[in-house]
Amino acid sequence: MSLRFASFSRTVLSNRSTASYTYLPLSVSSTSGGKPQARLALVRRLSNLKAPMSLSSVDSQPLKRQKMDIGQSSTKTIGTHNGTFHCDEALAVFLLRHTTTYHGAGLKRSRDPKILDTCDIVVDVGGVYDEGLQRFDHHQRGFDEVFGHGFTTKLSSAGLVYKHFGREIVATRLGLSTDDSKVNTLWLKLYKEFIEAIDGIDNGISQYPKDIQPRYRNRTDLSSRVSWLNPAWNESVDSDSVDVGSPALSVKRDLPTFSTQARFEQASQLTGEDFFGRLDYYGKAWLPARDIVLKALSERWNVEPSGRILFFTQFAPWKEHLFELEAEQAIPPESQPIYVVYPDETGGNWRVQAVPITPESFESRKPLPETWRGLRDDELSKASGINGGIFVHASGFIGGNKTKEGALALAKGALQL
Repeated sequence: MSLRFASFSRTVLSNRSTASYTYLPLSVSSTSGGKPQARLALVRRLSNLKAPMSLSSVDSQPLKRQKMDIGQSSTKTIGTHNGTFHCDEALAVFLLRHTTTYHGAGLKRSRDPKILDTCDIVVDVGGVYDEGLQRFDHHQRGFDEVFGHGFTTKLSSAGLVYKHFGREIVATRLGLSTDDSKVNTLWLKLYKEFIEAIDGIDNGISQYPKDIQPRYRNRTDLSSRVSWLNPAWNESVDSDSVDVGSPALSVKRDLPTFSTQARFEQASQLTGEDFFGRLDYYGKAWLPARDIVLKALSERWNVEPSGRILFFTQFAPWKEHLFELEAEQAIPPESQPIYVVYPDETGGNWRVQAVPITPESFESRKPLPETWRGLRDDELSKASGINGGIFVHASGFIGGNKTKEGALALAKGALQL
């Protein structure tokens, strides 16, 4: 039996994005007449690919033989539906490929139960949610699974996969053990800030009450960006194929063409890049800031006997963390901090800021005294009796002093007025 080899390369330029596609032989099958056919795998190499591919922007390149190392292939296979794809299953596939069990897994996209039964795990299709069977669909009648931990949004396939595999993915990405308390904190944070919106959009859950109409449309969310990657109604693409390599993409024709498989893989990569980008920020910036706030909260009694002043030795975003930690520690209102003292971002001067009543509120628990508001420099120093005054905002939510001691004195003086 002979095997026909074909190699093809195309480059797509879209804004600052570049995608290369190479067709390589994947396997051999025989027709009923005994003639061999080469199955071709589409291997994609992405370089910061952010925008949808346009078929009109494709320029043919000379055929040439290429060698590509696609790494070790997993023996596992992930199944999901074919046809139009969505953000939830694109992200679910990406997340699964970053677990130990399904690392580098192949992909089959089909609605045929016989084909799905050959997969090790199935997401977003099949009408079954059963962790033991590794089936994670959410479309069936009676499905009402939520993430828990105070979240009530119905899960999509993204939320289901994240609920069961998310801790492992977070821990692996940040080099932590799965039982580290930081992993649980980030697992919940990523659901709140990233996954829940995908669940809500896929399940058709409105973000706002029905009687509130938005003033503008926002179609730049991740779910919309994935939707734009689907072929347009008048674009010519091949029919869906179910046999996808790891991570090569299979097509049914010998001639190079764009397929929904390629678009799906692009969408999956897009969702994963966004997810890991957000996870990296929360793990490397947001979480360290939380530690700073936690330390200041535990040591506030050393700053002022009432414990109503927090003192930071370095600048860090603190509002969100403070409110969450107050709730976790069940701090009563009469013991909650009123003012926060910290060095400004330049490190040259110091700030005293009134804690708002909520993280997003412009109203403070106790603004700086009215007699200080709107004053600057010597006028402020004279009115407050504290040297080194820089300013107090007209609303009283923040003020500044040239020294740490001066800023602390402002906070302590404001408590008494």
